[in-house]
Amino acid sequence: MNNINLWTSSEHALSYLTKADHIPHRTEGEGVLLSQIPQNIKRILDIGTGNGRLLALLKIDRPQMESVAIDFSPTMLAAVKSRFADDTGVEIVHHNLDAPLPDLGLFDAVVSSFAIHHLNDERKFSLYTEVFHILNPGGIFCNLEHVASPTQALHEKFLKEIGTSPENEDPSNKLLDVETQLKWLQNIGFIDVDCYWKWLELALLIGVKSS
Repeated sequence: MNNINLWTSSEHALSYLTKADHIPHRTEGEGVLLSQIPQNIKRILDIGTGNGRLLALLKIDRPQMESVAIDFSPTMLAAVKSRFADDTGVEIVHHNLDAPLPDLGLFDAVVSSFAIHHLNDERKFSLYTEVFHILNPGGIFCNLEHVASPTQALHEKFLKEIGTSPENEDPSNKLLDVETQLKWLQNIGFIDVDCYWKWLELALLIGVKSS
């Protein structure tokens, strides 16, 4: 089992931040995610918030919402604290996702962006289950994620598209195919489960908790 996770390293986190805004088609996936979150939402959880990019985008049209942002990278936590230094509506929580989520209350939406694929598959499933239980009825879970390609050729095509190679892959990645994750969400109890957007190894997986 791959238990490597380099995200406590400031060098690794900073290297990602320099490239994150240039990930091909990322804004397309983010746009679809934003379109699925109600603008009158009251409370949202951002899992693996990084530097708070996704949360900041969500808050543009939802300035009234209360937000909880979780991450465990010291570099990312410093970045998100700086971004929201004057925003009392954002609570920032230091938490390693390898452990069960802390008691944070209930949410109308849970979002994540390119974070959960760093967990092993057993932990992915248990985290999805935890998300289901902390959603209010009618709540939505949106996971913009790095997923596995169905073939090695497509995997190498993706790496080439993002300007890297198999030799330089992030060893923290533990990629899983879309179909397995959608089945998991359905088995956990989510409804209206689907892949709402996909480009090669980038995909937006969404499920809703029945009201």
